[in-house]
Amino acid sequence: MSATVIQGKAFAARLRDRIGDHAHAFEAKTGRKAGLAVVLVGQDPASQVYVRSKAKATVEAGMGSFEFELPADTSEATLLARVAELNANPDVDGILVQLPLPNGLDELKVISAIDPDKDVDGFHVINAGRLCVGQKGFVPCTPLGCLMLLKDLLGDLSGKEAVVIGRSNIVGRPMAQLLVDADTTVTIAHSKTRNLPDVVRRGDIVIAAVGQPEMVRGSWIKPGATVLDVGINRVEAEDGKTRLVGDVAFDEAREVAGAITPVPGGVGPMTIAVLLRNTIVSAYRREGLELAKDAL
Repeated sequence: MSATVIQGKAFAARLRDRIGDHAHAFEAKTGRKAGLAVVLVGQDPASQVYVRSKAKATVEAGMGSFEFELPADTSEATLLARVAELNANPDVDGILVQLPLPNGLDELKVISAIDPDKDVDGFHVINAGRLCVGQKGFVPCTPLGCLMLLKDLLGDLSGKEAVVIGRSNIVGRPMAQLLVDADTTVTIAHSKTRNLPDVVRRGDIVIAAVGQPEMVRGSWIKPGATVLDVGINRVEAEDGKTRLVGDVAFDEAREVAGAITPVPGGVGPMTIAVLLRNTIVSAYRREGLELAKDAL
């Protein structure tokens, strides 16, 4: 029996509708729009497409979009000065510097320069620390989106065994922390984990974020497990073109799993939706306004 295909695109659309409602309410209360600033350095085509998508979604949600495109040879001092300007701008509630940065620019230094309370990407070390100790902060968008999908599908996650494949600061580590906070038992695995298939097979929940196309096979999946595939990999297709695949062999896994996200259309749409969610949360906090508990 084939697994339920988790429609992340549909969930993200509903989330963006709710964000739009809160954005309009925010403007009515404060007289200004919640604002998201995105800084792009260089001309990486994938980054350009992604930045345009973020700007379009921000405007559609009723928020202000501030876009800054800097040349690839921008100095670190110039980039840091731009970040400082945005930190001081009262109309900007969220700041995102698009990664990767061109060679010669220190990503950690740039991220660390962002005001943690405007760090809607959740990459600042202060927000990472806040997550670890259970304080209010911003969580990276992709893992938070995954948690939303899991809770929407499964409800209470307590007592379940979760396996996170991947240990990056962007997905794997914060995902594991969110799952611990949701009272699951978490194993962080990776490409060097011994007997990886056996480890993955223990998971009631499997989050694949290792960055290797179709690495996770159907035989690795526990029957009935919920599988979220974070991977986005471009591979050659039979017609000589390319296609997108995840880190999970989808056709195999869907014959075993209880539910699974597709690639594309699964986890991916949640990332921008959660970015907008973090921005409106920041706006409300900065103005001392209350959002209803679990409103977003």
